[in-house]
Amino acid sequence: MALFVLSVVGSDKPGLTKSLAAAVLSAGGNWLESHLSQLGGLYVGSVLVELEADSLEALRTAVRQVDAQGLEVRVAPAIEAGAQGGEEFQLGLVGQDRIGIVDVVTAVLSHLEANIETLKTWVSAEPHSGVPLFHMEARVRLPPGLQAAKVQAALQAISAEIMVDISVTAAQ
Repeated sequence: MALFVLSVVGSDKPGLTKSLAAAVLSAGGNWLESHLSQLGGLYVGSVLVELEADSLEALRTAVRQVDAQGLEVRVAPAIEAGAQGGEEFQLGLVGQDRIGIVDVVTAVLSHLEANIETLKTWVSAEPHSGVPLFHMEARVRLPPGLQAAKVQAALQAISAEIMVDISVTAAQ
């Protein structure tokens, strides 16, 4: 069996997930994991599927039919994960929305060679004033030997600069 990642983007409309699931099933694939959502009015996401390696062309043919419905589907072989590395933690961030928050935070993490395994961001209105609040949640894996406390200190050092509250907690 082989693993493949389907990357999808297209105009959101009812039935797209069903069409994608039917394409995977018709190729004999097993739907393992997915991250699908509406973003900017588009249906976007990724799906991890398992299927016989010789069924790849059947999957490509089946997703072409989904493409015809307005959903672009890219198929790529999954890459076996290497050594997992060191400690994991959850990063939480909230602050008044402004340009550059993601760039500043990810620069700190990249400099420390921390790997962002999942990232979710969104903007909401502050309950009393209606001011836009930026939220970030990330699961981060550190390289061996790097402690979360050092990352937390580096993130706290930039929190005043970008006017956000940052929390670092053990991964669950």
